[in-house]
Amino acid sequence: MERRNLPDWVMCLENEDLEFIKKFVLKSGSLKEIAKIYEVSYPTVRIKLDRLIEKIKANETEENEDFIKFIKHLSIDDRISLDDAKLIIEKYKSERNDNR
Repeated sequence: MERRNLPDWVMCLENEDLEFIKKFVLKSGSLKEIAKIYEVSYPTVRIKLDRLIEKIKANETEENEDFIKFIKHLSIDDRISLDDAKLIIEKYKSERNDNR
């Protein structure tokens, strides 16, 4: 598959994310095995997987405006809280609808 034909959610992933997915699949989804590979605790791997899931979801949604994606990524990267991200996105949508 050519890179340009890859879905948006794949294109948003860093090489580190793709490597994690590869290892995860090769270890049949065993978080315990992944924790051993990365020499971290199970909860640390679970957090990494949860963030990866959120990153994929954020890039799969129909409403994928650049600003909304930017805010979602700030939240995924723990730069702002999930609650703050939701408030910003709601305010943005509200103002955008008022201006139409």
